[in-house]
Amino acid sequence: MTAGPSFPASPAAPPTVSVEVVSWVTKFIGGDGSGRRVFEEPLGEGATVRDVLAGVSARYPELAAALWHDREIGEHIEVLVNDAVLGISHELDSALRPGDRVTLLGQYMGGG
Repeated sequence: MTAGPSFPASPAAPPTVSVEVVSWVTKFIGGDGSGRRVFEEPLGEGATVRDVLAGVSARYPELAAALWHDREIGEHIEVLVNDAVLGISHELDSALRPGDRVTLLGQYMGGG
């Protein structure tokens, strides 16, 4: 019996994390300020929440201006990692794993 044709192994897809941008924050990435946008960000070895957000911010300068204040997250956009608010189970310098989800959620402020 002869062996069948040999095919090269297909390259594994690079690891990613999902980045979800919700509500009025979408206007900073080309949206209309409503709904949500989700995209996959490459995840390098040892990449942190800060690294992923810095990569997204580099492509969207308006988002960078709204998100960051002195290298920390400003007060108007909430960052969630796997549905937990940043500071609960993750910090900006926490490592991410493939399949994690980072959400940028605009805070709503009211008054009366």
